[in-house]
Amino acid sequence: MSRFRPMLNAHDVTEQQWRVIRILGEAGEPLEATDLADRACVLAPSLTRIIKTLEDRGVISRQRHETDGRRVLLEITPAGVALIRSVTPESAKIYVELEARFGRERLDQLLDLLEILTRNGGR
Repeated sequence: MSRFRPMLNAHDVTEQQWRVIRILGEAGEPLEATDLADRACVLAPSLTRIIKTLEDRGVISRQRHETDGRRVLLEITPAGVALIRSVTPESAKIYVELEARFGRERLDQLLDLLEILTRNGGR
């Protein structure tokens, strides 16, 4: 992450905020807050703060579920999509540098292991 932090800081985004933004952008549909917290590997109290910050910035929107007012649906906004589009080329350059340094196969292994770790909740 030491390679990504300066880039994210330049866009005034934290690592956790970027994960939330990216996941909502990739989802293509509104996500429930609990689902988003799981996908982003963020604890619920942290997600609450992140949602407030990103909503205030206009990059995500929040709405209550139609049939269950306790559930919250989150969605990327056009401003959020614009942020993704501005960060993605810089992020891609970093991935290219990492691949050149460590090799595609090792990066794929790392990503596979992280996916397994995430899916199993660290178990």
